[in-house]
Amino acid sequence: MRAELLQLAADLAKRGEPFVLAMVVRRESYSSAQQGDMAVITADGGYHGWLGGNCTQPTVRREARRALGDGKPRLVSLSPEPERHALPGVTALPMTCHSGGSVDIYLEPVLPAPRLLLFGDSPCSRALAQLGGVMGYSIEIAAAAGAAPPASTRRTYAVVATMGESDESSVVAALAARPSYLGVVASRKRFAEMRQALLERGISAADLDAIKNPAGLDIGARTPEEVALSILAEVLQLQHAGALSGEPADIEEEEEIDPVCGMTVEVKGARHRAEHQGRTFYFCNARCRERFLAAPGEYLAKAAGGTR
Repeated sequence: MRAELLQLAADLAKRGEPFVLAMVVRRESYSSAQQGDMAVITADGGYHGWLGGNCTQPTVRREARRALGDGKPRLVSLSPEPERHALPGVTALPMTCHSGGSVDIYLEPVLPAPRLLLFGDSPCSRALAQLGGVMGYSIEIAAAAGAAPPASTRRTYAVVATMGESDESSVVAALAARPSYLGVVASRKRFAEMRQALLERGISAADLDAIKNPAGLDIGARTPEEVALSILAEVLQLQHAGALSGEPADIEEEEEIDPVCGMTVEVKGARHRAEHQGRTFYFCNARCRERFLAAPGEYLAKAAGGTR
């Protein structure tokens, strides 16, 4: 199983698809998970491997999605008494498996290299390609000015450094890639002319207002290499501040509580559900659903703080 999962991870990485590699790093009886058990969780929620019973999967999927959203690894502790594991750097969550055990799972997000899309065969563009490659970007040179670049699911940062050669057409092509950042290397006077021409071509003012010009931080750059450094510094500054539109977001999904076991269940894609008195209830597995249908009043009273 581990060899198959590692091969899957390698294939996903080669294709540039984001995923989370998860591993059990500690467990206490009676958890069905064993130390070293692994799973790969893909961006679409695909779950490959074993980290314990079905009651752990919704929590792992949710935390994996968050890890993909912020790009940060996390250590998740699932325990019947999560307050015992409330330590710095640990996300302590309730374990609702009836076995009573606990398990700690490390989740490592693996994200594809961000895409640096460059327009123009200029000294600045060449310097960006060289420095961006060193910094770990996937460099893509636009095949021709004005040609629409191929679609990509990767985070895309674009720079137009055409220096007077098909400037407006290159901006249109760059906007079509829906980049998180678009900088144009040109003087303010030249960019004002480009902006007017692009408005006349039907490009929205909002899209043009989002363009960075002059591109890069004001560090007094003079040479092409210094300008490239200022542009990549601007991208990093915005990226680290979480201000780039189009960055993966930590989107909270609608969740409900399984009235039988207390597990958090994501409504979207929930496989086990039941209607009672005009309300839909969601369950982590078929067994909880069957128990609820056999005695709904009992579980609803418990959920409301009542007694049997």
